Amino acid sequence: MGENELKWFALHVLSGHENKVKAYLENEIKHNNLEEKIDEILVPSEQITEMKEGKKRTRTKIMFPGYMLIHMTYDKETRHLIQNTPGVTSFVGRKAEPVPLKPEEAERIIGKSKASERDRSQAPFSIGDPIKVTDGPFTDFTGFIEEINEEKNKVKVMVSIFGRSTPVELDFLQIELEQ
Repeated sequence: MGENELKWFALHVLSGHENKVKAYLENEIKHNNLEEKIDEILVPSEQITEMKEGKKRTRTKIMFPGYMLIHMTYDKETRHLIQNTPGVTSFVGRKAEPVPLKPEEAERIIGKSKASERDRSQAPFSIGDPIKVTDGPFTDFTGFIEEINEEKNKVKVMVSIFGRSTPVELDFLQIELEQ
């Protein structure tokens, strides 16, 4: 392994403490002037928008609980810092010498994390799809998609109310495809 070569390594950390460990490491890197040896720490996560009680809520979901990625030069100094960080269990790999991620593995994980920051521009549904309403006053009703408005993230669904087909406008997040 090249002495000054930056590579991606996976760290096993206490689940639920990923962001605390990241903040601690960032602070220690500055304190010990290791910015050139450790240039990026990543907790792969994605933004999830849900409908709950009629309100849109966005939350961050960690893609790999208990793991984080670190872009660094592996040497005695960086190994000592990582292994003595509270919340870090170990490097992922062999005990004696951690194994860096293959560049394509790292790119795939980083790409997924970055892609999740962007909004979906295409509707995940098609006209005629059978759906089930998951939120709002029509929860548990089933129907078929009649119209899709991608700009507003809305669909017009035909549901059966009192035995009659009735059009209802719903948000993408209020429905799911029926299996």
